[in-house]
Amino acid sequence: MEENEKIQTVDEYIAFCPQEIQPKLMELRKIIHDIDNKVTEKISWRMPAFYFGKDIIYFGSFKKHIGLYPGPEAIEVFADRLKDYKTSKGAIQFPYEKPLDKKLIQDIILYRINVRT
Repeated sequence: MEENEKIQTVDEYIAFCPQEIQPKLMELRKIIHDIDNKVTEKISWRMPAFYFGKDIIYFGSFKKHIGLYPGPEAIEVFADRLKDYKTSKGAIQFPYEKPLDKKLIQDIILYRINVRT
């Protein structure tokens, strides 16, 4: 995503990604918005960012995975459910070849909303 510094909306971000990845990104976006219709979105740190009063979660498209960034506390809280995914201090990697774990993502977002508002 070298050109994404020019991207200003989540729609533009998704459209800039390879076509075969776009449905997965749109699915993730829908999972986030389905939690609460007051979640707003923008581009921050050159990736989609979602807010509910304060920052809740970010995602980014990479060569082999979607990076989901809920912050280090969420990674610790959900560590037992994240053992099948590569994680770092504040990020989770969801490989493109696997279905998104909708329930896990919803739970992480709900957790972030409840601890951040």
